[in-house]
Amino acid sequence: MAIQVNEVDAPIARMQADWAVIDALLGGTPAMRAAKKKYLPQQPRESNEDYDYRLSTSTLFPALERTLAVMSGKPFSKQITVAETVPSQVQELLSSIDDKGASLHAFAFRAFREMVSHGFGGILVDHTKTDGQAKTVADAKRMGARPYWVHYKHGQILGARFQQGAAGLQMTLLRLLETIEQEDGEYGSTMVEQVRVLRPGAWEIHRKGKDGWEVHESGTTTLDRIPFVFLLANPIGPMESRPPLKDLAYLNVKHWQQQSDQDTSIRYATKPLVYATGINSGDNITLSSDSILKLPPNATLDVAQGRAEAVTVGRNELEALEQQMIQTGAELLVATPGQRSATEASNDAEANKASLQSLVEDFEDAVDQCLQFTADWLKAGEAGSVALFKDFGAATLSDASAQLVIAMAQAGLITKETALKEQQRRGVLSPDLDVETEVALASESAPSLGKTGVE
Repeated sequence: MAIQVNEVDAPIARMQADWAVIDALLGGTPAMRAAKKKYLPQQPRESNEDYDYRLSTSTLFPALERTLAVMSGKPFSKQITVAETVPSQVQELLSSIDDKGASLHAFAFRAFREMVSHGFGGILVDHTKTDGQAKTVADAKRMGARPYWVHYKHGQILGARFQQGAAGLQMTLLRLLETIEQEDGEYGSTMVEQVRVLRPGAWEIHRKGKDGWEVHESGTTTLDRIPFVFLLANPIGPMESRPPLKDLAYLNVKHWQQQSDQDTSIRYATKPLVYATGINSGDNITLSSDSILKLPPNATLDVAQGRAEAVTVGRNELEALEQQMIQTGAELLVATPGQRSATEASNDAEANKASLQSLVEDFEDAVDQCLQFTADWLKAGEAGSVALFKDFGAATLSDASAQLVIAMAQAGLITKETALKEQQRRGVLSPDLDVETEVALASESAPSLGKTGVE
């Protein structure tokens, strides 16, 4: 069945289910509460009133958000390196690569974060419209026209078509969803949705009219390719990928559900329920802490309270799940054996790379392609390359999770006590260390965990 210009095609539709989970988790507690039964099912025989109360008091343990911050921040802990071979005309644009004031480093960080979180996105290397008045690059410069980069997030890419050619797989069509702001009256503004359709050497803007979507504006370009680069974390097709933190996201949803159950157990365990037998409905009985209660003959009064063991079991389950989430997130930092060529055989650093390191290399390639499109607009020849910091791999999962424990403590996701206990479990610290004493001494004589750590 044919789809409309504003509808997603099959590869995008397949990825949307995972994106919905990730979007909700990154939206924090408010977004998870707004999702209601989608991620926090109503228990059998649980009344609507009880469910609404449970939902309104549930809070999210932000494991995905914090792990994403750590993983996406590591490659950008040092300034992005621009090779000297990048043409001067291109280098002049890097301080405001989006023509809105964002440097290449800041722009790249936001794009990479999206690549890590959702595994999908893209960058369009567009050019200021000149309406045919700029015949040369010099004309465009005099007019202030220039190439600039636009980051399109996962939900803005609607679909694309590809064709195998002599130079490999070439994109022949691309559809992008945009929202622009237009003036509305003397003071107001309104948001207008539109779809940008790109073909090699041509573009169209579609907007919804009275009779459906129609071409609002169109034009041509001087490039014979679509200047768009996909950001694919774990590609399974030319326009389809798997989020690197997908497994962690689903564990985080499980923690959201179990934390809600644990809160309910604590509420029943700490709030005793008074019950009575042998009392008629018409008997007037008042409970008070400073008076004697008079009961009718043969009546009894007692207290029902939840078992503390249930609270302990729930807490242990949550701690085990939190540890599992730490391990899952840390897997991106663990160096694993890869395919070794004859050249690589003598270099273990090349033969063994962490998943995050490989992801950074793919992102570098994408940025290099964007630089080349920028150079093509300027007719500046070969564009050169960039490099990101990649020396953050760990030899074992224990080493990687130890790094992540410190990062989570720095972010305030776990306490100092928990961080030290986790380091003891990994053998980083002596098992004889008294955690409470160490925390007290450290707070008096050294910076907090928020100011120390590893790169």
